[in-house]
Amino acid sequence: MQPSKLPILKFTPIFKSVLWGGKRIAQFKNMPPQGDHVGESWELSPMKGNESVVSEGPMKGRTLPELMISDGEEIMGKRLYANYGDKFPLLIKFIDSTDDLSIQVHPDDELAAKRHNSLGKTEMWFSVLPAEGAYLYAGFKKQITPEQFRAMVADNTIVDVLGKFYPKRGDMFFLPAGRVHSIGRGNFVLEIQEASDITYRIYDYDRRDAQGNPRQLHIEESVDSITYNDTEMTVDHFEPKAGEEIVMESCPFFTTTLMEIEGTTTLKLAGRDSFSVVISTRGNAVLTAPDGSKTILNQGETVLVPASMESLDITASGDSCEIVTTYI
Repeated sequence: MQPSKLPILKFTPIFKSVLWGGKRIAQFKNMPPQGDHVGESWELSPMKGNESVVSEGPMKGRTLPELMISDGEEIMGKRLYANYGDKFPLLIKFIDSTDDLSIQVHPDDELAAKRHNSLGKTEMWFSVLPAEGAYLYAGFKKQITPEQFRAMVADNTIVDVLGKFYPKRGDMFFLPAGRVHSIGRGNFVLEIQEASDITYRIYDYDRRDAQGNPRQLHIEESVDSITYNDTEMTVDHFEPKAGEEIVMESCPFFTTTLMEIEGTTTLKLAGRDSFSVVISTRGNAVLTAPDGSKTILNQGETVLVPASMESLDITASGDSCEIVTTYI
């Protein structure tokens, strides 16, 4: 492969104010307050209307979709570019929940393409800062039928049949399309997902908006999307190790790793034939590209490393830092 023409790409986060959001995302990033109800920070997004914009360096001001059109093969690598073309396939977020999110499910790629001309949504959560008592729901306690599902939504008992978990820092939850789930109050997670915004809202605790109207539900759409025998949900816990990439999840849509950095660690990227997203989930670091150029990666920041970059040196700014990477 030719030497990388593109630098490491850092983007401006897109903050989303929602009723269930809080203040912790800005605090985690050591930024000025961004509002009292920030529920999400879209760290890396190709989504229409929410396109990530490069925040510094020679590409400053360009959007991720613009870069994909001009430099898609260099960003993605030949293998992924042949598959995805100039459509970046992932969406990366931090989520801070001070209240329960709706119970929801996402369609798989086949159903989402048929109904919405979109990717489906398989995703994962990495628990970064759970508050005491934080909980979330994923999967079923027992197998149910579509008829039972409709009845339980109608009589407000659907939550009773969902698996309930109390996350600790370092827990990872994998959510394939079709798995019913919800982030409960008190969670602060890193979410890695397919680049899709297709969500079927199943149940919203009969909450009302400012005008007194219930939020729209998508019961019939969700019936065909749900995996009704999804009773094997497990939680995986990871402790990072110095200089060693631990694979937390590997599926057709993404591979996500966790690593502790003490001093300097070199990530060998050439074998991936993929872009690499690098996120600091604790502490600050300096990233050094093969040409010697340096990029600061502060806690809570995310960068995109193009596939053409064959290695990356990561140096902890303090005693250590924790790094999550994801690629395909």
